[in-house]
Amino acid sequence: MTEEQKRYDPKDSTLKFVSRKDDITLDDDPNILRAEMPCGHAVTPQSLTAWCRSLLDQGQYKFLCPALKDGTTQKCGAVWPYVEVRRMALLTQEEQSHFEETMAVLAAAEYCEYNSCPGCKSFVERQDLTNLCVLCTICTAESDKRFEFCWQCFKEWKGPGPRSDRCDNSGCINPHIEKLLKCRDIILHEAKNIRCPSMRACPTCGNLLEHDTTGCKNIICNRCQVEFCFSCLKLTSACLRTSSHFLPCRDGVAPRQTSIPCWRK
Repeated sequence: MTEEQKRYDPKDSTLKFVSRKDDITLDDDPNILRAEMPCGHAVTPQSLTAWCRSLLDQGQYKFLCPALKDGTTQKCGAVWPYVEVRRMALLTQEEQSHFEETMAVLAAAEYCEYNSCPGCKSFVERQDLTNLCVLCTICTAESDKRFEFCWQCFKEWKGPGPRSDRCDNSGCINPHIEKLLKCRDIILHEAKNIRCPSMRACPTCGNLLEHDTTGCKNIICNRCQVEFCFSCLKLTSACLRTSSHFLPCRDGVAPRQTSIPCWRK
């Protein structure tokens, strides 16, 4: 019995071992048994763990099967339930805790926007993504005085509100905008040497992203999963109406962004 099999409960009749290649690494060692995932593709615990960890590192909390469908170049894309991943992967207790905590943070970031209150340090959700003036109900209840803070500089709110640009505190500057304005330029060699900023805010959710300069000019946001053009900042579907993945955009390179898009979920 292999070490992989020892990690599984032999009484669990839902586990199915198969003697075929690993559909992630394509390793076909006949002496290694692989577990069959719900979609039918086979993996070893090691390749399963490594793949799912790489997805988490990319900001994705849903585990999608990367194997190709038989006879095609199309990825399977089936969602592997975390219960199945945890059962079949070689996760230590520490790794399991890391997986679950990271998944929780990523899922929360997709469905709400929250930060720590500068007063009580509790997490506060910002309901209106266009308003920087945020009320902390805990501080308000404890002090019997309305406590509002700035979502941008994280100081107690000064000045009139609501506002979307800044409060009246000195030095209230959006650090994300500073990064967008001061980042270096890069050249996308495989896209006819397009020159553009190395960092962009996703036009859908405002998440900051960097291009690694390889491949085409398009990138998929690891927060909202929407693909857009790093050059013109249009969604890929709109950009490709007049261009291609490896050609300059008809409207040229979009200038450096001076505001962060709000995610209209």
